[in-house]
Amino acid sequence: METLKGKTALITGGSRGIGRAICLRLAKEGANIVLHFNRNRDAAEEVVASIGREVTLVHADLSSVDEIDTMFRQLGDLKLDFLINNAGIWKSTPFGSSSAEMVDEILATNLKGPFWVTQCALPLMNDEGRIVNISSVAGRTGIAGGRSLYGAAKAGIDALTRNWALELAPRRILVNAVAPGYIATDMTANHLSDPATFERAIGRHPLGRLGTPEDIADVVAFLCSDSARFITGQSINVSGGFVI
Repeated sequence: METLKGKTALITGGSRGIGRAICLRLAKEGANIVLHFNRNRDAAEEVVASIGREVTLVHADLSSVDEIDTMFRQLGDLKLDFLINNAGIWKSTPFGSSSAEMVDEILATNLKGPFWVTQCALPLMNDEGRIVNISSVAGRTGIAGGRSLYGAAKAGIDALTRNWALELAPRRILVNAVAPGYIATDMTANHLSDPATFERAIGRHPLGRLGTPEDIADVVAFLCSDSARFITGQSINVSGGFVI
């Protein structure tokens, strides 16, 4: 059933992994898709082919305010019902040996980028729209593994979610976050390619498996649906019990 028919969704980082799954899931519900990508146009066009109908493709490096501004100028006066802030990067930042350039790149892409995208999107957002930020359980747990900066950025996303929910409540725009645990995507493939790391991750999962992009996309679709009409300011843990 096309529960989102006639609505328009902008998904950042929509060409791969979780973003790809979100594009396909919202399209299945009838939403018109605006798919943002950065490096891989071929992958973005493959998603368009999988959707099987018209999709608006937009390109920007979300670490660049100028490129974000250009992207929104290209959208013109297109009206949005849903904004999904999914794009992000993962890099290990060992404490004591991380470069200033790496610190800037992670914070610019994972924190400043979603802030600026959302600020630019607000004039295009219809009242009673939805903003869904893709966070991570890394924002609420600690680990001695070079994840501190990534986790700090995701904790920042959760803080933005809570504050935006209150700031945008007068417009009845609902703002929530989805916090995945270990999800089997190309972004985690290298990390999980080590057999010991993979077995350790599986061993910590009460459900005995890693998450899939579709597990996350289903929750995003729920938050965009009328069934979530009284939920705002929340970061929903979708980790299969990996973090409780």
